[in-house]
Amino acid sequence: MKTLAAAAVLAASTLLAACVPQQGPTVVQPVYVAPVQQQVMPIRPAPGCDTRFRIANQSGLTVREVYFSPSAINAWGRDQLGSSMLPPGRFVNYQAANATRYDFRVVWVNGRAAELRGVNICAARQVTIRNSGLSAF
Repeated sequence: MKTLAAAAVLAASTLLAACVPQQGPTVVQPVYVAPVQQQVMPIRPAPGCDTRFRIANQSGLTVREVYFSPSAINAWGRDQLGSSMLPPGRFVNYQAANATRYDFRVVWVNGRAAELRGVNICAARQVTIRNSGLSAF
């Protein structure tokens, strides 16, 4: 960002100096260019799409990590449980930021992992963790 701002100052100074009639030595005055403020727009789900869902552990083991992210992103991001765990018979509620397809990954306390990809978050209300893997309905 600093390199970009410095380049903008240099370019602006050069352009301003070119507009001044050449009468003797040219003095280039530094020009301050304010950084561009990025506007963060909240992402809203599509109308009629409820992006709330539940992750329920119906397996026999405690889940140590839960990840979910839009399918178009090739990274899991952070563990959604944080420092918590999800014991058998328990569930946790979430709301997805985007109305799109999501990929899910869980890791049990024994290190075993399971994944489920391409879940339509507008249609699925629950992702269920079983000993055999993940399912969505």
